Amino acid sequence: MNVVEVMRLPLGVDLSGFVALLRRLEVPHRVVEEGSEQVLWVPPAMAAQVLELYRRYPDGNADVEPVVDAGLPASAPARPPLKEQLRACKVTAGMLLLCMAVVGLTGLGENLSTLSWFTFQDYQVQGDYLYFVPLAQSLGEGQWWRLVSPMLLHFGVLHLAMNGLWYWELGRRIELRQGPWALLALTLVFSLVSNLAQHFIGGPNLFGGLSGVLYGLLGYLWLYQWLAPTPLFSLPRGVLVMMLIWLVICLSGVVGQLGFGQIANAAHVGGLLIGCLTGLLGGLLARRKLSA
Repeated sequence: MNVVEVMRLPLGVDLSGFVALLRRLEVPHRVVEEGSEQVLWVPPAMAAQVLELYRRYPDGNADVEPVVDAGLPASAPARPPLKEQLRACKVTAGMLLLCMAVVGLTGLGENLSTLSWFTFQDYQVQGDYLYFVPLAQSLGEGQWWRLVSPMLLHFGVLHLAMNGLWYWELGRRIELRQGPWALLALTLVFSLVSNLAQHFIGGPNLFGGLSGVLYGLLGYLWLYQWLAPTPLFSLPRGVLVMMLIWLVICLSGVVGQLGFGQIANAAHVGGLLIGCLTGLLGGLLARRKLSA
């Protein structure tokens, strides 16, 4: 269930009556203690109504009618409308739009002339061969975007669809909880580290996609949630297990042998490791803040 922070109140404020009212109205909610405050979380689509409800009935009221007086439906959808989600997750949506724009420019990797604008290393085409320009030379010419731009490349519709869906699922959790700048910074750092890992392990080659970033986001959410639990970072156990199993399958080489193309395994592992490290640091800082 997607939730947003509605209000913060001192621990001394008694919310029991209001929480009982929310339960009677079947409003999805969570109350979490953070340091000396208690935080109320509800689905984004219901935030305004819950605030108004608290303004009118801070102590709860057994006579409130679910629809007429409270202005709240008896049962709310788990997710707000897509338009509202897009408005609240601008970085997540913007990154996906960038990926689709680059897919259009590069023709899913078929247009070698435009593809070279986004690859980790620039290259020259001579016949059937690609001759890569040393990375140091490109960076010396000011092409610093190459350190992160491969995340925008995708080499098939399925590749784009799967990465896009997972980035939407993982990225918006961070953006809703920690803000757009946090998600943008994490995305760029995870892209940088995963690209460098793939370059140093795999040597000059064509690679791209959001997969390294996705494993970074997964590791970040995993360790952060373990140390400083927060409702938005709670992932179903099956998600973590499935993605780790997929990582092992890719590392085994089975995917390439089945004809699905080469997998940037170093980028996946590098992304997961840096994601776990940042999640560990972020979770420890949040935990210290809560106990201060």
